[in-house]
Amino acid sequence: MINLEELNLCLQIARSNTTFIDGNQLYNQFLISMTKLKKFTFNINTFVHYRNVNVELQSNEEIQRSFTGRFYQEVFSHVKINPSERVGECHIYSLPYNFEYYFNVDNSFSGGRFEKVRQLRMYDPFGFTFELFHRISQDFPCLEYLNITNGRAMRVKPDLCTSVITFPYLKFLNLREAHDDYGVFFLLKQYVHLPQLACLRVRQASLEKITKNFTSDPMTLNLSKVKDLNVGLWFAPLATFHMYFSA
Repeated sequence: MINLEELNLCLQIARSNTTFIDGNQLYNQFLISMTKLKKFTFNINTFVHYRNVNVELQSNEEIQRSFTGRFYQEVFSHVKINPSERVGECHIYSLPYNFEYYFNVDNSFSGGRFEKVRQLRMYDPFGFTFELFHRISQDFPCLEYLNITNGRAMRVKPDLCTSVITFPYLKFLNLREAHDDYGVFFLLKQYVHLPQLACLRVRQASLEKITKNFTSDPMTLNLSKVKDLNVGLWFAPLATFHMYFSA
């Protein structure tokens, strides 16, 4: 490994009672021995629990300074610390972003350009907004797989949205751990256009609510091309069920 000239590194790490991975640790414990390395791209998420000891987690400014003078490319960093829960998260990656997956987008997402990303996971303990999804559709133009974990209602109800968002390549959508609002938002064409959606994960109760127990007009929904449906439970579909999944 010490003879590598190019390295793409993607890590998600959970640590206890220690600090975030930063530029100093990457260099002193890893890169210093890779003398032939010419190109290094990385995407690292560090989750820290420090409940039993006093740990001073680095600020975002300290994370940025730790990369100064040691890496040629620009580095993005984002730090979230919850002192009451004694947990923290730090996301660092080299720019331009060079990976097909992006994890843990939340309401603090600041935007960027992620043309290579195909898989995205979103999570936040607070409800998402229409504006965030609009930004996601613009910043991740080639997105194919989207997982949403959020048990809170959208902070702006879907019926207050004024324009249609398009995800032209999205083919997999997982809403199994999402509030009903997100099913309404993504599956009704008046809010979101999903021309390639082929695989859907959604709770049975949510699907019945969205379709008004399979009595609403199928043409108003993003379901016609879905070939793979998982509602988590076996159920006997109504006679009108197949009208919604013509694929």
